[in-house]
Amino acid sequence: MSDTIKLHESWRAPLADQFEAPHMQGLKNFLRAEKAAGKRIFPKGSEYFRALDLTPLDQVKAVILGQDPYHGEGQAHGLCFSVQPGVRTPPSLVNIYKEMQADLGIARASHGFLEHWARQGVLLLNSVLTVEMGRAASHQGKGWELFTDAVVRIVAQKEEPVVFLLWGAYAQRKAGFVDQSRHLVIKSAHPSPLSAHNGFLGSRPFSRANAFLEAKGRGAIDWALPALAVGQQGLSL
Repeated sequence: MSDTIKLHESWRAPLADQFEAPHMQGLKNFLRAEKAAGKRIFPKGSEYFRALDLTPLDQVKAVILGQDPYHGEGQAHGLCFSVQPGVRTPPSLVNIYKEMQADLGIARASHGFLEHWARQGVLLLNSVLTVEMGRAASHQGKGWELFTDAVVRIVAQKEEPVVFLLWGAYAQRKAGFVDQSRHLVIKSAHPSPLSAHNGFLGSRPFSRANAFLEAKGRGAIDWALPALAVGQQGLSL
């Protein structure tokens, strides 16, 4: 995938064997065939690994796991739960903001662009990193899951303590092996409107994460999202 790889240098050596693995070669061929057939793939190629580009391995403080990129026009940009500037905030992220306000007193952001978190060490990792426009889950089972499993393992092997925010059964299965004697694992229902009231709302993940990180000397995360700069607003979709 050398034609689309754009990720921070700190990940290259730990993931080198993954990029040479058969499942990644098969995935590369699949994506090329899909594009050759005229299908639109999100996010754009330079943003497949955006989460790994913005959050260096040695700076990972917390991991939030998603499942698939958003499949609507202009939404996905390589970070789970996040949308590009100017795009309407998705329902799950609205619930994340509700919980953040209840937990930390932070007013809800007017946008859904989460790069501020990623730049502070929050790895916003989807399990599957691409999707066909308008076809949810269309790239599941093509090889991405094995690659992102490796990313989670690499983070879990870090000496520094990390917070794993596992929202929903899928995320909890994916990171089920994490050593809870070294890392903090916060499990709850998914923030989707279908499940948020079954244990996500009221779970206080943000204050719990910060209390752990501060106790371990790693520093709290500033979860408050700054307003977007003029020219970064985009068009509302």
